[in-house]
Amino acid sequence: MNKIYYKICLAFVILTLITPMMVKAQSDGTDNTVPFNQLSSSTATLGGITTATAPTLDQDYTFKAKVLKVLEERQVKRDDGSTATQQNLLLIGTNGRYRDQQITSIGIGDFDVVSMGAYREGDSVYVDLITNDRGENSFMVTDYVRTGWVYLLFALFVLATIIIGGRKGLQSLLSLAVSFAVIIFVIIPQLLHGSDPLVVAVLGSLVVMGIIIYFTDGFNKKSHLAVLTVFISLFLTLLLAYVFTWLTRLSGFSSEEATLLIGTSAGKINFQGLLLAGILIGAVGVLDDIILGQIEAVAQIKIANPDLSVGQVYKMAIAVGRTHLGAIINTLFLTYTGASLPLLMLFYLSPSGPVDFFQVINNDSITTEIVRTLVGSIGLMLSMPIATYLASRFIKK
Repeated sequence: MNKIYYKICLAFVILTLITPMMVKAQSDGTDNTVPFNQLSSSTATLGGITTATAPTLDQDYTFKAKVLKVLEERQVKRDDGSTATQQNLLLIGTNGRYRDQQITSIGIGDFDVVSMGAYREGDSVYVDLITNDRGENSFMVTDYVRTGWVYLLFALFVLATIIIGGRKGLQSLLSLAVSFAVIIFVIIPQLLHGSDPLVVAVLGSLVVMGIIIYFTDGFNKKSHLAVLTVFISLFLTLLLAYVFTWLTRLSGFSSEEATLLIGTSAGKINFQGLLLAGILIGAVGVLDDIILGQIEAVAQIKIANPDLSVGQVYKMAIAVGRTHLGAIINTLFLTYTGASLPLLMLFYLSPSGPVDFFQVINNDSITTEIVRTLVGSIGLMLSMPIATYLASRFIKK
C-alpha cells in the first residue's frame, strides 16, 4: 500500500513539474490573441506628463516577445518627487503571428504608464499590437512574462505539501485541484450566464466543501458531521450577509473589477448578489479549518477519556476551539486590511487632509470589506459551537 501511495505522489509531482513546460510549449506555438473592445482608465497630469494605468486605445492582439536591445531610455520626474522610466525597445516575437520577427516598442512619450517597469536585454515581455483610428499599428510592452517563476513556486508548494503533509497533504492537493475546477468551470460560467449568484454560491460552496472534506478525511461520520455543520453555517452566514448588505445599501461595485464587468455582462449579472456570493465563498475558505479541527478534537478527547459526558466533552473541546478561533479571526482581519491598505493610504493622503474616521468607514469600498470581514468572522464563530455540539452528541466513544 505504501509503495502505491508513494508512486502516486511521485506521479503527481512529475505531472506538476512537466505541466508548465507543456503549457509553455503549446503557447509558444499557438496564436495567443487577446481581444479587447477598449481599454479605458483614469488619467491624471503630473508635471506635464499624463499618468495612466494604460493607454486609451483599441488593443487588437497580445503576444510574447524578448527584449533584444534598449534603444533609448529617459527618466521622467513626477510631481510627487518619484521618477518613471520610459524606454524604446527592440524586440523579437516568441509566439503567435510575430514569432521570430523583430519589432520596435515605443515607450517614450507624453504619457507615464504607472505600472511600466524598466526592462533589460533578455527579458521576456508581453506586447500589445495597438491600432489607432487611422489604421496605423504600433507596439507597446505591457508587462513582464513572470509565469515561469510562478510555476516554479507552485512546484515547490506541491513538494512541500507532499513531503510534510504525506498522504493527507496529497489528498489536500487533489481536493484543491477539483475545487478549483468547480469554481472555474461551473461557478464562474453560471454567474456570467446570469444565474442567481446566491443559489450558485450556496450550491457551489457546498460542493467545494464536500469535495475538500471527503477527499481529505474520507467518507465517514466525522466528514458527514462536518458537511452538515458547513450547511448550517453557510445558511447563517448568507442570512447575515443578505441583511447587512441590504441595510448598508452596498452596490456591489466597490472594486474596479466589478465595474469592468458592466460592459461585458449585458445586464445579466446581479452585482449585489455577486457581492454576497463572494462573501460566502470567502467564508468557505476558513470554515473547513475550524470545523474539522473541532470535530477531530472531540474525537480525540473521547478516545483519551471515554467516560466523559457529552457536556464535559463539549466544554473541553470549546476551550481548544477558542484559542484556535482567536488566531483565525486575527488572520481574517489582517488579510482584509492588507488588501485594502493602498485604499486606506489614499484616504489619509486626501488633498483636504486626513479624512475623518467615520467618512472612511462609510465609503462603499471600505464598508464592503468591513461587512465581508465581520460577516465571515461571525459565520466562523457560529460554526465552532455547532461543530463541537454535533460531534459531542453523535460521535460515539
